Amino acid sequence: MDTSQALDIIRGGLLVAVKLSSPVLLLSMGIGIIISIIQAATQIHEQTITFVPKLLAIVAIFLVTGSWMLKSLQEYILEIFRLMLQ
Repeated sequence: MDTSQALDIIRGGLLVAVKLSSPVLLLSMGIGIIISIIQAATQIHEQTITFVPKLLAIVAIFLVTGSWMLKSLQEYILEIFRLMLQ
């Protein structure tokens, strides 16, 4: 294995990590912004108010996209194994 193959593996791993984490991170960020706007409008500044909606949304996004995430990760791992066997 030369350095270009190692860099391709690392680049692929980083892309898979970004692809898998982006739905969860974007959803929790969006919910956090919405709840922050509501807290600013109502002047209720309690830290625990953001926790439950974010938790429920993250569980829901994992239920919706979990199979896609698992399939993407399996494809990447199989590609790494194929490269190891060459």
